[in-house]
Amino acid sequence: MRVNEFVEPLGMRVLIRKDESRNQTRGGIVLPDQAEIPTITGRVVEVSLQIERDADFPIEKYDKVLFHPRNSIPVDFEQDNLLYVVPIEDVVAVFRRQEPTAPQRRKSEHQGE
Repeated sequence: MRVNEFVEPLGMRVLIRKDESRNQTRGGIVLPDQAEIPTITGRVVEVSLQIERDADFPIEKYDKVLFHPRNSIPVDFEQDNLLYVVPIEDVVAVFRRQEPTAPQRRKSEHQGE
């Protein structure tokens, strides 16, 4: 019988799978190996119970986030080592999608004159 292991963050922390670093800019410019663009976006893999129960932190599993990597702790759990335990205060933004709505016309100030 094989036991599955997982990482559960404790306290005010989340577990994030960091996005891989890019070797090419969005404009298509290929960067040399020594040039490194710090990647500080990733997906939330686990949320501690303390954060899950705190309404002040609307963050959930699978959210894409922007985080400050300075206080992040790498987790040596996977071969590619992209997992990090991150204090919640270092998560600076959550990417949200808004459903597209029909464009609304702005009323002109001169209408009806």
